[in-house]
Amino acid sequence: MPRQPRLVLPDMPVHIVQRGNDRMACFRQEGDYLVYLSLLRQASQKFGCAIHAYCLMTNHIHLLVTPTASEACAALMHGLAHRYAHYFNRRHQRTGTLWEGRFRSCLVESSSYVLACYRYIELNPVRAGIVSYPEGYRWSSYAANSGARIDPLVSPHAEFAALGHSAYTRLTTEVLKPELLDQIREATNGGYALVTESFKATLAVIAGRRIGPGRAGRPAKPVSDKKEKSEPDPDLFSGGGVS
Repeated sequence: MPRQPRLVLPDMPVHIVQRGNDRMACFRQEGDYLVYLSLLRQASQKFGCAIHAYCLMTNHIHLLVTPTASEACAALMHGLAHRYAHYFNRRHQRTGTLWEGRFRSCLVESSSYVLACYRYIELNPVRAGIVSYPEGYRWSSYAANSGARIDPLVSPHAEFAALGHSAYTRLTTEVLKPELLDQIREATNGGYALVTESFKATLAVIAGRRIGPGRAGRPAKPVSDKKEKSEPDPDLFSGGGVS
């Protein structure tokens, strides 16, 4: 079955995740992080993508981006992945694929979801147990978004600008609820939209496609009482989600 095109609209933020191939480390030393951030800044300017939040983990990256055109996110990530892989392979004397297939993404709408993605991204090192507080992790946008330093790569989304640095810093002391974490992971892994119920119908018409998870294939046939049997839950055997 052909995969659906990415759900990306101009001037609407997108949460992006890209992993190292086979979960391998794509950052081995300080210089790797610095080169990636430099290339990200160049690519964001070239392809017209505003970077609101980022986090570079050892084997994957998170971005919150607003593109000016529907093709801008793909152009940004393809160009960035190619240039960084070329640097990384040359620097570490290796060959082969660095990144795991397609990057994953989801469209994000409403102030609650936009700010949730900010926190989801910048609290990743805390959830992973690398640091106790987000300010302890160097390779994220938290220092810029908390007002601790100026980062020319980061530009605030309108919802963030309305909140302000101090209020956002207080917000990051609150743990994201498990159901919200699951929503963000499911939407990003499935390429669905993370939007309010009131916006779903409008978005489905604009996009001309399903914007949320659904059952694939033909409707299930009713099972008679005589032939009824238990089936294993497919969710028990599914792979892990986004960090």
